[in-house]
Amino acid sequence: METQSSTMKFQILAFLLLLACMYPSIAQGYYENCCLKYITGMKKNMRRNIISYRMQETDGGCNIPAVVFKMRLKKQSRAKPVCADPRRDWVQAIVKELDEKNKRAM
Repeated sequence: METQSSTMKFQILAFLLLLACMYPSIAQGYYENCCLKYITGMKKNMRRNIISYRMQETDGGCNIPAVVFKMRLKKQSRAKPVCADPRRDWVQAIVKELDEKNKRAM
């Protein structure tokens, strides 16, 4: 009877240890889509590689507002996110330009 109890305690302890090890990787995956800092500027030739953008709000795990530009990479098939400060004039100009471009495409 005592052996069964100690086996169950060990299983519970092993399960809790497993959960404790998994927690950081789960939390890291959640914050992966959040911007933590802004770029300071963007060259004109880089602007041509912008595919789209999304707005990051300060809710949940994201603690700064940002415009996240999705950039086309030349040698890879996936896109790279670039974070910019939505209060900057050059960022607002790019967002306006993309919105107008999308309106014309419809």
